[in-house]
Amino acid sequence: MPRNFKVSFEFFPPKSEAMERTLWHSIERLAPLQPRFVSVTYGADGSTRDRTHRIVHRIIEQTRLVCAPHLTCIGADRDSVLAIARDYLAAGIRHIVALRGDPPTDSDYRPAPDSYRYAVELVAGLRQLADFDISVAAYPEIHPEAPSAEFDLDNLLRKADAGAARAITQFFFDNDNYLRFRDRCAAAGLRIPLVPGILPITNLERTLEFARRCGARVPPGLQQRFSRGAQDAAALQEIATRVAIEQVEDLARHGVDEFHFYTLNRAELTLAICAALEIGGRSMPDAVQAR
Repeated sequence: MPRNFKVSFEFFPPKSEAMERTLWHSIERLAPLQPRFVSVTYGADGSTRDRTHRIVHRIIEQTRLVCAPHLTCIGADRDSVLAIARDYLAAGIRHIVALRGDPPTDSDYRPAPDSYRYAVELVAGLRQLADFDISVAAYPEIHPEAPSAEFDLDNLLRKADAGAARAITQFFFDNDNYLRFRDRCAAAGLRIPLVPGILPITNLERTLEFARRCGARVPPGLQQRFSRGAQDAAALQEIATRVAIEQVEDLARHGVDEFHFYTLNRAELTLAICAALEIGGRSMPDAVQAR
């Protein structure tokens, strides 16, 4: 019998026609798992905005999936951000992942006076505009820019108070970090779901770079498991699948029943993981329809 896990999937806007074909193939393959929603990211400082909008509109026009586009406020004034939100409303989109966004790496971040400075202000602005279902970010290992864990947690609480419906965590590989963070959130009064973000490791070196940038710890033992299969693509695929299955199973034993998968636009690992965990309902061959 299928397990009662709820899942969502994240994609990013492709940079080429070939990458777009890969993305769309992945969406078609993952759609029958009936995710709660699929999200589509922005690049740093909103740099992929037009590509994000195009993919979002294609998803809602050609599939039955619930789409939750990322909306960032960095590098844009309030009117521009709200214009995008109104466009999504007109297209029937009611789910948004609201984020401040990453500033350009070659400059110090200075919010413009007429902008939403931080995600909490963006959430409040979206809630004033419409009854959006809003997801926000959370950081079990602390946001790299946060001066303290207490500051970071208080910021999450304020986003919840402003109207967020759920928090999706940055990816992590040490479940104890997530579980301790969940306990701290509960003790502080967080009343929205704290959905763990799961990153299947398709490439160890790239994952280490992702982790370095966002402050996530990759345990040495995990790195060693991949090093042992470094010369064998099939072995690496098996290790990656097994690692993610073990992580989800362990979280499930601690009462977690919802997971957000960072797919990196590739379906294979996420499909294998979900199949092994018996995630997904009945097959939905018409979940994606060509028009």
